[in-house]
Amino acid sequence: MAEEEELKHEHHEQDLPLVLLLGLDPSSLQKFFPKLFSKFRFVSPYELPDKSMDQFLINHAQSIKVLICEGGGEAVSINSEVLNCLPSLECIVSVSAGVDHIDLTESKRRGIVVTNAGTVFSEDVADYAIVLLLDVWRKISASDRYLRSGLWPIQGEYSLGHKVGGKRVGIIGLGSIGSEVAKRLQAFGCSIAYNSRKKKESVSFPYFSNATDLATNSDVLILCCALTDETYHIINKDVLSALGKEGVVINIGRGALIDEKELVRCLVQGEIGGAGLDVFENEPNVPKELFELDNVVMTPHSAVLTPESFSALHELTIANLEAFFSNKPLLSPVNYE
Repeated sequence: MAEEEELKHEHHEQDLPLVLLLGLDPSSLQKFFPKLFSKFRFVSPYELPDKSMDQFLINHAQSIKVLICEGGGEAVSINSEVLNCLPSLECIVSVSAGVDHIDLTESKRRGIVVTNAGTVFSEDVADYAIVLLLDVWRKISASDRYLRSGLWPIQGEYSLGHKVGGKRVGIIGLGSIGSEVAKRLQAFGCSIAYNSRKKKESVSFPYFSNATDLATNSDVLILCCALTDETYHIINKDVLSALGKEGVVINIGRGALIDEKELVRCLVQGEIGGAGLDVFENEPNVPKELFELDNVVMTPHSAVLTPESFSALHELTIANLEAFFSNKPLLSPVNYE
């Protein structure tokens, strides 16, 4: 009887749709996305660590039609070399909002559809951007360190922070996350302006066609855009200079949106007022010069890390895979335009 049940289980597993995992440890994925493993069968290079990526794909993934991957600092790049090893691939499901780890031009040329996390992270990431901004301006983390170090009774009151209400906020990238940031900051009484690929007719905020002009007219810049060839180092020396000595930069997008060396120089030399950074150009490596600066708040790429967002991502990932294998419309396709 036990043998029959085991055979049934094996046959059931073999009947499940096959999905390739790249850049994701199956054991970690199973921990956070358990239901996936009851609906799909997975193959991963983690199973054969002695083989190169190309060898594994050539030997074990020639018939694969769909893969799951994630973005971030240590993501596997889904480039033309990887795609050459996957001749049957039709769909890439990214479990991150950003898709800068995927060659979208090559994917489009090959007729491969791409999905991402859609809007499931938008509210949590927007909350995080506000928290970083509040922390930098009100000096919450810095004053916490001051208190814990025993300096309050010795040196007296900590230095003044800045009021949030009434400040001029420039948002770079007024998509789903940027719009949520704007909504939250309007409640503080801030004035909002933005830079985006093009002017959005549906919003009344002032639009600036380049980041330098936006910086000139802002007290803080909040980066919410995707990382593309056009937005790489969109925050450069000229933009930081335009932002000025009291200006603040908040980045919850991708690290390479900022010329990190120039940002470090400006912060160390006091040419801008502060920064709140959840992402970095060479993650997980962070410039050590920033560690001693009280006007810089840093976190380890954790803006999306809530149980609620992971649960929503779990359901979205399953829904996208089920839609693909059922020849139905995908729920969060990436727009190639």
